Amino acid sequence: MTAQVTGESTDFSFRVQLLTLRVSSFWTLTCSRYHLHVPLQPPDSDDWVGIGPDALPVQAAMEWAAVAHCGAVVVFSGMVRDHAQGRPNVTALDYEAYDSEVEPRLAAIAAEAHRRWPDIGRLALLHRTGRLTVGETSVVVVASSPHRDDAFVAARWCIDTLKATVPIWKRETWEGGEDWSTCSHPVVEVS
Repeated sequence: MTAQVTGESTDFSFRVQLLTLRVSSFWTLTCSRYHLHVPLQPPDSDDWVGIGPDALPVQAAMEWAAVAHCGAVVVFSGMVRDHAQGRPNVTALDYEAYDSEVEPRLAAIAAEAHRRWPDIGRLALLHRTGRLTVGETSVVVVASSPHRDDAFVAARWCIDTLKATVPIWKRETWEGGEDWSTCSHPVVEVS
């Protein structure tokens, strides 16, 4: 499903799951599979956060994180696997997100990681939305630092915190049907 909304002087509300998007004067909104498209391009800063339906730039994120003062770059790439608990032969996952909350929460994770590990050079926190098949990358976390210990621990903390605090949900398709993931949990604040 793809919807495009363009408004000049009218108000329009669009309800998706628990999310209400309000579009008013002079706004144009493109919504694809219930998601806003946010380009995944490297920033001019030390934190790269983003969400979108395009393939994640894993190699580009690793190269972007490699800066002269950092001797370590750790990359975590989460991929769609062929099974889930009680669901053999998974063929696809559909990721949905509360888009307006995702980037601020990813930025908060990056800020907290920098606070905890001040030597961190660069952090990338990127997630895909839409339909992904087995083997495709759904999430990437990249951390660079002068030494490996901080890069490893920061990357691990970032992916664990992302999973607990960022409002992204997945729907699984497997040989027995299709339903929301059984590992859902309430979204908590970044701390």
